[in-house]
Order: sequence, then C-alpha cells, then structure tokens
Amino acid sequence: MFSGSIPALVTPFADGAVDESAFRRLVDWQIESGSSALVPCGTTGEASTLTNDEHHRVIQICVEQAAGRVPVIAGCGSNDTASALMHMRHSAQYGADAALVVAPYYNRPSQAGLIAHFSHLAENSDLPIVLYNVPGRTVTDIEPETVCELVNLFPEKIIGIKDASGDLSRVVDHRMGIGRDFCQLSGDDELSLPANAAGASGCISVTANVAPKLCAEFQKACASNDFALARRINDKLYPLHYAMFEDSSPGPVKYALSRVHDWLNDSVRLPLTPCSEAARKAVDDALVHAGLLQHA
Repeated sequence: MFSGSIPALVTPFADGAVDESAFRRLVDWQIESGSSALVPCGTTGEASTLTNDEHHRVIQICVEQAAGRVPVIAGCGSNDTASALMHMRHSAQYGADAALVVAPYYNRPSQAGLIAHFSHLAENSDLPIVLYNVPGRTVTDIEPETVCELVNLFPEKIIGIKDASGDLSRVVDHRMGIGRDFCQLSGDDELSLPANAAGASGCISVTANVAPKLCAEFQKACASNDFALARRINDKLYPLHYAMFEDSSPGPVKYALSRVHDWLNDSVRLPLTPCSEAARKAVDDALVHAGLLQHA
C-alpha cells in the first residue's frame, strides 16, 4: 500500500541527454524532504519522449538512488500492451516496487479492451500494478465498474489507482465496489484535499517536485485527520497547483525547479517547449505565495 506525497518526478536534461547526476540529487532531496514514494517515467517525467534505453535507465537510477529508503513506482504505461509488459519486466528486474500503468492512449480501447490489456499485464508480470486513469490525456476513461472488475479478478496484482479524472465520486465508487483495502491516490494536486476526505490515501503529485516538504506535511495532516492544518497548508500550495499547468506540463514545474535549485534547468524535449513568460510569472508568484521564493 502506498500513501502520502508521491512526486511524479521530472526527468532532468542537459545538452539533450538525461542528466543522471541531477536526477540522483533530485531523488535524494525528495526523500530527505519527506516524500513517501517516487514515480519515475510518468507523464511529468516526459516518458513519451524517452527512448526505451533512457526509460529503463531512469527507472534503474531511481531504484539505485532510493536504495530502499522509499518505494519506487515505475512508470510503465504504453498504448501497446507488449511495450507496457516490456517496461514492467525491466522495472521488476531493477527492483521497482510497483508499476504505474496508464490507460492505453490514442487507440481508445473499449472497457473490454482495458480489461484485456490490464489482465494480460497482471497475468504475465509479478510486479504489482497501480492503474493510472487520466482521460484528459488518453481520451480513455477506466470506468469505476472496470476498476472494480480488474481488482476483483487480480486482487494481489492490481493494488491501487492514480485517478486524474477530476470526478471525486470515483473514490467512493471504488471503495463500495471493491470491498477491501485498495490504494487510491489522487492524480490532481488541487483535488487531493477532498479526495483524502473521501477516502484516498495520498497523491501522485506534480507540485511535490518543487514543494516536497509542504506536500508531505499536507498529506501527513490529512492522514492524521487534522483537516484544519491540511487546509492551511493547502491554501499555501493552491496557487502552485494551478501554476504547474499554466503551460504544457512539465514546462512550468521544470521552470519552478530551476528557480529553487541551481543544479536543475528548465529543458524539455520537443514537441514541448519551455513555458511562456505568462506561465513563468504565474509560477514565480505561486512560489512566493508558498514561501519557496522571497520575491518574484
């Protein structure tokens, strides 16, 4: 079971290549700041622009650098079932604790197709699976009935979900339909407070890249049912949650990281470009509001 603040890590680049040294420093900083698990090679990690060798290397580095201090949930999704399974097998070989597997994008499978896709992965890999539902990006929604059917088919394999559907009723739908402990993680930072109140146990977060300590304190307050404190921390973070998406992600979060660390830059890979001046201003203002910068 995973809980708390779990950053969907950016992948730092230098001169067009993965910056392994900066990535190791990022992993250490996240753990030292209270992050409870790490997700390499998710959407925020620009997995769709990494070669397979880079993808697997980033996961390997994350596992090596974490060194058992926190779990690693490796991004393994693809719109090709065979490729997703390949990523899972490499991640298991490196020692990842689970796979984050997004709904296949672009080819728009039916609910029956989703069940077949995730069933194939569950049957052919020993790595536990955290489903990832983000219909705004994939144009495919893993409906609650499908989630419940998959978990009931593979209760030891399909252990959780990162839900970024924006539909808070899903938390209760899953609780009612599964009938056992099931790890529910928000995929939207700005909805993590109400999701936790409804029964989620944490967030796979973009904001936690740049504000890991605050995000960890927020999740700890929620877990302790101290929602008064959670609201106060959430108020500090709220503008930052939205600033992270003022432009195509992860442009804004990479810019934010470049503002708080001199060992990170805002390089992204095409077709993404560095975020706009308007987005930079929104990020700077939000960093000041959160107390992470003295002035914009």
